[in-house]
Amino acid sequence: MAVCGALARADDAPKAAMPDQAQPAAVSSFTDNQKIEEVGWIVAKKSQLADLKLSPEEIASLVKGFSAAMDGKPAPYELVKIGPEIDTLMQKKQTAYLTELKQKSAVQNSEFFAKLKDNKNVVESPSGLRYEIVSPGQGPFPKASDTVRVNYTGALIDGTVFDSSVNSGQPAEFPLSGVIPGWTEGIQKINKGGKIKLYVPPTLGYGDEGRTGIPPGSTLIFDVELLDINPAPPPSAAPSAPPSGG
Repeated sequence: MAVCGALARADDAPKAAMPDQAQPAAVSSFTDNQKIEEVGWIVAKKSQLADLKLSPEEIASLVKGFSAAMDGKPAPYELVKIGPEIDTLMQKKQTAYLTELKQKSAVQNSEFFAKLKDNKNVVESPSGLRYEIVSPGQGPFPKASDTVRVNYTGALIDGTVFDSSVNSGQPAEFPLSGVIPGWTEGIQKINKGGKIKLYVPPTLGYGDEGRTGIPPGSTLIFDVELLDINPAPPPSAAPSAPPSGG
């Protein structure tokens, strides 16, 4: 039986390889050019240039400028003069990209909520929030002023998970007054120990702004288990007036 850690006997410890026992380096299945090509892909993705839908001619110009910098050549144009126009162009590209995302989200949202009506377990509130009680609890219901301890997973309607306390392995605590409106309203629909599924439209989520991993105009789906409720402390009493002198 193998013994782990500090309790391992000296003769059980792994032996260091002698120089003449060194293992040969693994032979790569990729050429150096393929590796550099991958670096280019990473640069484009990390810089979000890939989101701007550049035309083939614009991509060629981008590569031309990149090559000039790699060759140590000076900037092709005076940055002081062309800089403001670059900002204007990038803002125009970014606006077009975000508009396309919002239009795509609007179509997906409409189709999703139309189909959701077939689920008779889903309740729609006046605000537009849809929710489904998966498993009722037995404790009290939280108030908007309370802090809740929950396990949750948040996903987009295509199933992409953007956040999860379950995956992180640790429950999360949130003041209900400090989260998105869909959560503030939705978590009050379930009592302690219960589970709920929230279908949050963008108006009750992050709207047209989006967040990292959440495109603009996204509907959010949360699976939530309410573990505990921490009521807000009562407001401190006003100090009593000092006794009047006789």
